[in-house]
Amino acid sequence: MKHKKAVEMSLTTIVIAAISLLILVILVILVSNSGTEISKGTKCITQGGVCQENTCETGKGVTGTNLCTSGHCCRPI
Repeated sequence: MKHKKAVEMSLTTIVIAAISLLILVILVILVSNSGTEISKGTKCITQGGVCQENTCETGKGVTGTNLCTSGHCCRPI
């Protein structure tokens, strides 16, 4: 009878480990997706601007820092 209890305990341990791993994978996916949404919200285009190398058009001004990979962000003022 002791042998059956030992097998049952190891099976329970495997099930708990599998569920924990699944929860960990889900959390990693959620955190990584939320991080990309945060970076998208700080881009020039999502703030109504346009990235330009030269000066901004009339009625638009330079706003923010590091919103464009090159140049600067011009958006309505």
